[in-house]
Amino acid sequence: MSEITEEITEEKGGLNFVEQIVSDDLAAGKNGGRLNTRFPPEPNGYLHIGHAKAICMDFGVAEKFGGTCNLRFDDTNPTKEDVEYVDSIREDIHWLGFDWGDREYYASDYFPQLYDLAIRMIKEGKAYVDDQTSEEIASQ
Repeated sequence: MSEITEEITEEKGGLNFVEQIVSDDLAAGKNGGRLNTRFPPEPNGYLHIGHAKAICMDFGVAEKFGGTCNLRFDDTNPTKEDVEYVDSIREDIHWLGFDWGDREYYASDYFPQLYDLAIRMIKEGKAYVDDQTSEEIASQ
């Protein structure tokens, strides 16, 4: 057991299964001992109780193990997103006691890279484009 795990176990009374996996990975030196999580909300509505649980897990595990957590908005259609929801999500995360520092990102910022990756995967035979009609898909 790593020093940080022993410290956390003594302080918090044990680890849940996710924390145990993180602890094991850190002890094994995965990712060079770095821990980075992310909370990826879609900014198209207000958060609900399930989001609160995810926020506490994503930010909490990073905090507990000395890592960082990114706020990465999953804005798959930026033209339909509303800044009101982005602001509301930020406020809710702060209200729960967490902060992402300077690590606020948007999936749309990476669309060109994601597109290039998709093309590469198709060319390598690791992905394909399904050209079936919605009726054909439904019948399967």
